[in-house]
Amino acid sequence: MLLREVGYGDVDAYVRMRCDPVMMAELGGPQPREGMAARVGRDIERVAAGTDWIRMIVPDPARPEVVAGTVNLWLDGDGGERTSEIGWMVLPEFQGRGLGKRAVRALLEQAREDGRWGLVHAYPATTNGPSNGICRSLGFRLLGERDTPFGDRVLRSHHWALDPRTDLR
Repeated sequence: MLLREVGYGDVDAYVRMRCDPVMMAELGGPQPREGMAARVGRDIERVAAGTDWIRMIVPDPARPEVVAGTVNLWLDGDGGERTSEIGWMVLPEFQGRGLGKRAVRALLEQAREDGRWGLVHAYPATTNGPSNGICRSLGFRLLGERDTPFGDRVLRSHHWALDPRTDLR
């Protein structure tokens, strides 16, 4: 497995992840297909600016065009305290292989080496067993539940936190 930065060729992967009712069931439902190319463009700009890490999960390094999902790390919050947040998605045909956990661990290891992210937060839906399991198994501490804005929705989420410099298992 390898993680590579998002590119313009990833629009189809974004559509498969963000516009699919099954993929988006824990995130309030599918997003409209219109605008996905623009979303990829904005994400590429954020990566180029160095503000966000948006990585595509590639299961086989010999085939970098085959994407299993995405793992992202960004600063969240406006006006108040800014916090580091991590999130991930794995396409159905790649689920159950440990790719999500490996990708999250790899990105957190990069964050530890980089040193600028500090405490990293994750907010999987309370009903998302696999994502909560990834948090638990990597050493995140469960801080409680909260309502988390996502797009134009509010989701009930577990609030996990991990300091990659000291807590990563």
